[in-house]
Amino acid sequence: MNAPWKSGLPGNRDPFAAYICDDNALDVIRPVVIELGWQPEKCNKGGLRNAVQSLSVSASPAILLVDLSESGDPLNDINALAEVCEPGTVVIAVGQVNDVRLYRDLLSSGIHDYLLKPLSAQQVHDALNQALAVFMSPKSGDGDASKRHISTAVVGTRGGVGASTLATSLAWLFAEQHKAPTALLDLDVHFGTGALALDLEPGRGLTDAIENPSRIDPLFIERAMVRAGDHLSILSAEAPINQPLMTDGAAFVQLEDEFRQAFEMTVIDLPRNMLINFPQLLADVNLVVLTCELTLASARDTIRILSWLKTNASHAHPMVVANKVQPSLAEISKADFEASIERRVDFVVPYDIKAASNAAKLGQVFVDANRSSKATAAIRQIAERVMGVSPDDLGSIGDEKKSLLGGFDLKSLLAKKPKAEAVVSE
Repeated sequence: MNAPWKSGLPGNRDPFAAYICDDNALDVIRPVVIELGWQPEKCNKGGLRNAVQSLSVSASPAILLVDLSESGDPLNDINALAEVCEPGTVVIAVGQVNDVRLYRDLLSSGIHDYLLKPLSAQQVHDALNQALAVFMSPKSGDGDASKRHISTAVVGTRGGVGASTLATSLAWLFAEQHKAPTALLDLDVHFGTGALALDLEPGRGLTDAIENPSRIDPLFIERAMVRAGDHLSILSAEAPINQPLMTDGAAFVQLEDEFRQAFEMTVIDLPRNMLINFPQLLADVNLVVLTCELTLASARDTIRILSWLKTNASHAHPMVVANKVQPSLAEISKADFEASIERRVDFVVPYDIKAASNAAKLGQVFVDANRSSKATAAIRQIAERVMGVSPDDLGSIGDEKKSLLGGFDLKSLLAKKPKAEAVVSE
């Protein structure tokens, strides 16, 4: 069905078709269709199930108006419609249930709009014009084999360092500030917060992909992803915590492959345990944003993950981001941290608990809720660095820096701690 990252009216498809349950609605729709220059004969009697039957044996129109009034389970029936619709079809639903939750669920499932009965001519005209605008918008390099795609994995060295906050903020900036079609893949399958940060229901897209990897194709991507804006879509889950993750990782790799075809930017919120269990996830990742904090434990794990990346994903260029930094309260200084990991910290994001609380209360991503925050300014710089990356630039990202203090290393840091506190061993 409809996807915000595709445009361009296919030449071999009818521009419009409607499947409507009652004559009163048809009497409103037909004059609007004639005014737009389409054939009124394409307005058919019969609702969603009739549409599914018809489109299973014929090509999908560019714009499809379908009536849900006789549907006992609209969401499941919409999924059945998605199975027979060709990619790029813009679907407008009509119904008589005035329910905000149903409206949001339908939009999340890929519906472009939902019109409430009784219909008015102006209401239908506006909806069809908006749908038509999807196809009249300029193409963004469709068919261009050399189209750039940047895949960024955000990995936290420790729990609570703010990797998920950074991932959602970067994805939002790519989509809203840079207008780049962006996919956000939250791979914390049981406890992910990507959809929560965007004030969305995660849907079943990711769990369906894990359970049935063979179903992953462009049509599945269109149907399964939850739209968070004109340029941003998210795939996440809240899988039951009594069900272990049963996968060999093939579904995740297939999803990444589909994202490369459909989007310009991919952001993967990648928990460090997934990094270990499924190293193939980084096979086509360009950048790894390694999110850390200025603590001994984080310094240790930054060293370990950088070493792992060098051995297992040497093509993926690391970018070290120190997050939630309070210089006066840091466990170790930035200089000592850099000396320990033997390279520089690329970006420092200051700690701002008030801004984080504000974002949670508003149900917005951090950078959207706190546009004047110093932390937001730092995250914007990270986004601009990633957006500006070219193959020639990648080599300069994450250049190693010689130890600032010669033989100074993590062991010496640990040695400086009182014995009661030095509970973390290398």
